[in-house]
Amino acid sequence: MSALTSQRLIALVFLTLGGWALFAPASVIELAITPEYQDSTYLTAFTMACFGSQAVLFGVMALVVEWPPRAFLVFAAALLPFFWFNYHFHYVEPVLTSIGMLDFAGNVTMLLLALLGWRAAKHAE
Repeated sequence: MSALTSQRLIALVFLTLGGWALFAPASVIELAITPEYQDSTYLTAFTMACFGSQAVLFGVMALVVEWPPRAFLVFAAALLPFFWFNYHFHYVEPVLTSIGMLDFAGNVTMLLLALLGWRAAKHAE
């Protein structure tokens, strides 16, 4: 797999999950958040859409900016705190449903893609 393919697949994760949060925030709240933590106020949907818009923005940038090898490693390291987030808010404080753990699946996917991208980019130098 080429570095560019890895980068585009990382972008796809951001565009897919971020697009869902941006364009259907009520759906994300209903399916990904446990009932005890769900809130149907305008501000909650607005906040979810803002979260999605930032993910979409990063996804677009990942499509158009070529990452050097170091960027893949920095991205992989930056993902690590999100694993604590997923663990804590699913197992310790059950905010995320099983569907909400799509975030975890996306993070694992992006971590592996970042490492593959780093290796490919390093060999291409």
